[in-house]
Amino acid sequence: MADEANVPDLSTPGRTFGWWDMFVHPDEDPREEKGWTGERDMLAGFARVNRQTFELKCQGLDAEGMATRGIEPSNLSLLGLLRHLADVERYWMGRVMAGQDLPWLHEGEAAWDVKADPAMVERAWSDWRTAVAFSEEFVANAASMDVTGVSGGKPEELRSVMVRLIEEYARHCGHADFLRERVDGRVGQ
Repeated sequence: MADEANVPDLSTPGRTFGWWDMFVHPDEDPREEKGWTGERDMLAGFARVNRQTFELKCQGLDAEGMATRGIEPSNLSLLGLLRHLADVERYWMGRVMAGQDLPWLHEGEAAWDVKADPAMVERAWSDWRTAVAFSEEFVANAASMDVTGVSGGKPEELRSVMVRLIEEYARHCGHADFLRERVDGRVGQ
């Protein structure tokens, strides 16, 4: 196998890709996609890997990097995605599955209204980590994947909500790849 670090990217003159500009070397990657048994374990595992992937894409950035927007007219930023994903977790697990009367943290477009403020970034990480911890605990303690909540007046099984979360993170991890590359040139994996 050829040394991937020396394979040029012909679409971008002068640029080569390899492990040097990735988030982590494969030998140091904290994500594990193996050993899952059963439906709950597999869905929780894929959700965890997607959450870890998003976290890796934000790793090491200061407030300015987190608030850096994509290409005009988009208002997409890693910080906006982080705030949005906290609300996504709270909606699906807190409101739909647990039946909690939770207010939106960032109603409407508010998640995307960000600035390079360290306090805003710290709060966003805290909100997200709290929401993720609740989600993980809810899934771990649910009687089965058949547990049902209500979304828009319609029943939603836990298994369906987990797939929705996985899809949401997968889509936004793709966005995060491009946003991070815009910030400092690092590319996703």
